[in-house]
Amino acid sequence: MSEPHPDPATLSSEQKDVLIRDLRRQLAALQPPKRELLDELREAPHKAAPPPLEVTVKLGRNLGLWRSPLTLGVVVAVLLAFAIDAGVGRYQASLAKQQRQARLQLENTAMRSLYVELKRIVAEPDGQSFRMTLALQNTSPDSPLYVMLNPVAVYVQSGMVWQQVPSKSVDGAGVVTLARDYSYDVAFTPDVANWAELMPGYMHVRIQDDLLVSQRAQPGDDVVARRTPFYVYLRPPGSAGPPPLFIPMPPH
Repeated sequence: MSEPHPDPATLSSEQKDVLIRDLRRQLAALQPPKRELLDELREAPHKAAPPPLEVTVKLGRNLGLWRSPLTLGVVVAVLLAFAIDAGVGRYQASLAKQQRQARLQLENTAMRSLYVELKRIVAEPDGQSFRMTLALQNTSPDSPLYVMLNPVAVYVQSGMVWQQVPSKSVDGAGVVTLARDYSYDVAFTPDVANWAELMPGYMHVRIQDDLLVSQRAQPGDDVVARRTPFYVYLRPPGSAGPPPLFIPMPPH
């Protein structure tokens, strides 16, 4: 522990000089040599230099990795996979568009080129049944149609509901090649007790003809359904009266 300095006011001039010289020596002992401070300043830039060198080395290593055959092969494989996937997507979209167009064209042909008509209804000799004749016509004979004849359904209105009655094809069901015209008969027995009498003396009858249509003899998915309903007023079996036996009605 250093001794306390005397009060400067009580010192003589010689004592003050001695005290000042002593303080200077103590101050000089606390400060580092100027030579050492200059050396530290000169060495400071050299100490900060290594980090850029390390970054350069890492960057060079990364560039070398990207230039390696393995990395380039992986990049090429990924790009090729994306290109193939995009090509497959475009092909599938084009194929789906072609299929939709072909489907729409076939549906348009089945509705516009195929004409279905209820030609007649006559009473059978048994007095309980009727026979109707349906006619098909291909309005574009240059393009034949292949038509599957499904069973024709017959309904008689009873109250507020339609009641199906027995019906069967006289000529048999099957596929017909329709170049121009084709007709076939269907027999049915409208055995309904409480039939609705919308027109006095006549039953209200609905005839539903369901067909499958294609433009190829051996179709795949290119088949469309064609449903044609007919509505008629029909005299009940065994009834007597003036003609006509049936009165066609517009679809409703």
